[in-house]
Amino acid sequence: MSQVLLTGATGLVGDHLLRMLLQEPRIDGIAAPTRRPLKDISGVFNPVDPQLTDALAQVTTPVDIVFCCLGTTRREAGSKEAFIHADYTLVVDTALTGQRLGATHMLVVSAMGASASSPFFYNRVKGKMEEALMAQHWPRLTIARPSMLLGDREKHRVNESLLAPLFKLLPGNLKSIGARDVARALLATALAEKGEPVTILSSSALREIAARNND
Repeated sequence: MSQVLLTGATGLVGDHLLRMLLQEPRIDGIAAPTRRPLKDISGVFNPVDPQLTDALAQVTTPVDIVFCCLGTTRREAGSKEAFIHADYTLVVDTALTGQRLGATHMLVVSAMGASASSPFFYNRVKGKMEEALMAQHWPRLTIARPSMLLGDREKHRVNESLLAPLFKLLPGNLKSIGARDVARALLATALAEKGEPVTILSSSALREIAARNND
């Protein structure tokens, strides 16, 4: 039985993952700190604070597994600084909270093309986030790098709507992937008894794991 810490539970992947966790008999406790209250969810410890770091500080029960599904865009965030705070600082804060609470496995949603040396700002921030988590020396660290995510968002993203039909036709890692499949793959990986110290899951790998665990 495992205790879980989840951030990003109000987002596209995080919402699917939270509902899967609630149905999973091997999970016996879920802490999901958020900036706004979760809707229509029971059986979850949901500390709420406009500053997610302060909500994280309210979690004091030991956990075994940490999931971080935080993610935005520069346009949604409003500035480069706000984007870095959401996609780097808060991810690192989530990981540090998990370590404080005794977790041994960290799973994070990053992005295809993440690289600290990327010429693209979005991918560069994602890459630096990954490097920061690796520097924490987790017993197990799983990094998911999905392609364009498919699903119903609360906030409409114009670029995703325009590009989604194209990405559905692309091969391999470029092909878009359902947010539900990313969540299913993360859960299956978290519950696997064995794993490498650092595992990077491409979009294709995520799709394959989800297909094997689609019950």
